[in-house]
Amino acid sequence: MHASYILYIIVLVSFAAGERFKEAPEFFNSPDCLTIQNDDGFICSDKAVHVAMTLDTAYLRGSMAVILSVLQHSSCPQNIVFHFVTSKQTHRLRNYVVSSFPYLKFKIYPYDVAAISGLISTSIRSALDSPLNYARNYLADILPTCLSRVVYLDSDLILVDDISKLFTTHIPGDVVLAAPEYCNANFTTYFTPTFWSNPSLSITLSLNRRHSPCYFNTGVMVIELKKWREGDYTRKIIEWMELQKRIRIYELGSLPPFLLVFAGNIAPVDHRWNQHGLGGDNFRGLCRDLHPGPVSLLHWSGKGKPWVRLDGGRPCPLDALWAPYDLLEPRFDHLIES
Repeated sequence: MHASYILYIIVLVSFAAGERFKEAPEFFNSPDCLTIQNDDGFICSDKAVHVAMTLDTAYLRGSMAVILSVLQHSSCPQNIVFHFVTSKQTHRLRNYVVSSFPYLKFKIYPYDVAAISGLISTSIRSALDSPLNYARNYLADILPTCLSRVVYLDSDLILVDDISKLFTTHIPGDVVLAAPEYCNANFTTYFTPTFWSNPSLSITLSLNRRHSPCYFNTGVMVIELKKWREGDYTRKIIEWMELQKRIRIYELGSLPPFLLVFAGNIAPVDHRWNQHGLGGDNFRGLCRDLHPGPVSLLHWSGKGKPWVRLDGGRPCPLDALWAPYDLLEPRFDHLIES
């Protein structure tokens, strides 16, 4: 049988089976780490670093890279527990995770998109309209009540530092979440003229704030779940989404309700923990450079995703920093003779 025909058959099988991911190396705790038993108790362990992410087929390749980067740079990787929220194909996604990380401590939580679908308004980029993009609104309801704190991470980033440093961020008693703030950003652009021209709406951003509201990116947050539940913050976010369905007050997906509820009331985190915007803007996704200063987390927020640009043969310079964490098995189609 001709070699090119054999390769063709292999490619057909590969595509039929979907994406394949390599098994990642196993990472072990350093000697001074506490031991967490690999049983059901780890889900609620107060000794663990708890990480929440969404999981879907569209961003699976990015999610796998996030997991690998978190484990690789942790001093206590066996003490990290992942909490994955997904809306469909739960069994298939579980198999992907187990195949690449057979030793991983994790749990998958189903997310009913029906409740949120009717509240989503179209935004400037279709990817921002995915119901799963709004799962962060409901984390306190989805995750076990035994969890008091979690780090939420988007699927288009990598860590190059120990996540325990981020997880242990100091959050004052009256504050619900922590994230890097960017007070030089033009805050007014996140809301429509309708919002700013209505005093009863715009005054919201000056009432009961610890300091002047600043932009923060919701792709990297440390969330106090118990305080969130006590303050009923899911309801507060949903109320703004309901208003948005009646009067268009913002344009950018799930971010503006978070700003309306939390901006000016969050605990600051060093900018090194969210070098965001590496995916460019929401229209063209052009290349961007890092912000000045040290780097602990690189975030390809924006339209351009590193795996798409790498596959297309037009990567940006910083996409090379993401590539070592890519677990996707190479396909054979480039070997087929024309």
